[in-house]
Amino acid sequence: MTTIRICMEPEPIDWEYYRKGIGSRLVDMYKEAYESVEIPKFVDTVTPQYKPKFDALVVELKEAEEKSLKESERLEKEIAEVKELKAKISTMTANEYFEKHPELKKKFDDEIRNDYWGY
Repeated sequence: MTTIRICMEPEPIDWEYYRKGIGSRLVDMYKEAYESVEIPKFVDTVTPQYKPKFDALVVELKEAEEKSLKESERLEKEIAEVKELKAKISTMTANEYFEKHPELKKKFDDEIRNDYWGY
């Protein structure tokens, strides 16, 4: 994970350069004032709290993506089968249909054997 620095460290001041042009007394006064300023450092208390939750969501997302891709694959195969069936339906025999769907053949055979004709 990339960390973004919100507050960049300022460039160091070349105090000697300013002493030559302005004079030591005024520069020393500015330097003393500058060094007395305390800028609070940012402490990130939020990221450690939410990073584990975020990482868990990323794992969950990848699992959902894999599941979705597998389901898409299954549906593509099913669509191809339906298209094939649609193309052959007018010339297909019952035996050809039952070869592709043996569970239906078993169901119909059981109904016939048990003398159940749907009424």
